Amino acid sequence: MTEQKPLIIIKDIGRKYVIGAEVIHALKSVSLNINKGEFVALMGPSGSGKSTLMNILGCLDTPTKGDYILNSIHVSEMTDNELAEVRNKEIGFVFQTFNLLPRSSSLDNVALPLVYAGIGREEREERARHTLENVGLGNRVGHKPNELSGGQRQRVAVARALINNPSIILADEPTGNLDTKTSVEIMGLLEDIHAKGNTIILVTHEEDIAQHAHRIVRMRDGLIEKDYLNETIKTVSPRLATMEEKGADFENIR
Repeated sequence: MTEQKPLIIIKDIGRKYVIGAEVIHALKSVSLNINKGEFVALMGPSGSGKSTLMNILGCLDTPTKGDYILNSIHVSEMTDNELAEVRNKEIGFVFQTFNLLPRSSSLDNVALPLVYAGIGREEREERARHTLENVGLGNRVGHKPNELSGGQRQRVAVARALINNPSIILADEPTGNLDTKTSVEIMGLLEDIHAKGNTIILVTHEEDIAQHAHRIVRMRDGLIEKDYLNETIKTVSPRLATMEEKGADFENIR
């Protein structure tokens, strides 16, 4: 059997910023492989380099040195336009602040990546509706963000991240603006999505949130300090009882 290549390969990645006469090495030398289907938490204190690494993994920034290969695509030295295309096709983003269009419905927010992908309106709406149903929001498709709770808004953001069937889901502090109960619900949703084979990279500074991941990468001073499998995985049990609609089917997430 041929050994499967890692989904993400980064080798000797560095990122420096020049501010006046000062040179800041946000990342010094980071090498990391992530396989398809992994659930990884990226942790570190302020200034550790985790946000810089997240931006590079998400193709929002390019490294000063080193190589980054995502799903066999060499992205380290791509142009801005090429990076934008990779972001839309390969990466689903879930942000702390949701980043939803305030005047658009849940359906239109979720369908937005498909607009950039050139998908026709009828297919966009069908896929967006189905994906909202899969995250328990089938009865909220016409609601705008200000008509939704924080947890519901984050579910819309998760649905938008899933709509293009990306290679990775990159969740940046996805529970940072949520109360404890709602945070548990969102982590349960991410667990369900991961259980169906999706690759998730979770960026967080919260220990209890990181414990849901199966692997934890800790950073400090622009370097990986520790990279280990989580032997005490925290799961949301029993399965979410507060889903807006019962019977969500994550088998066909698209």
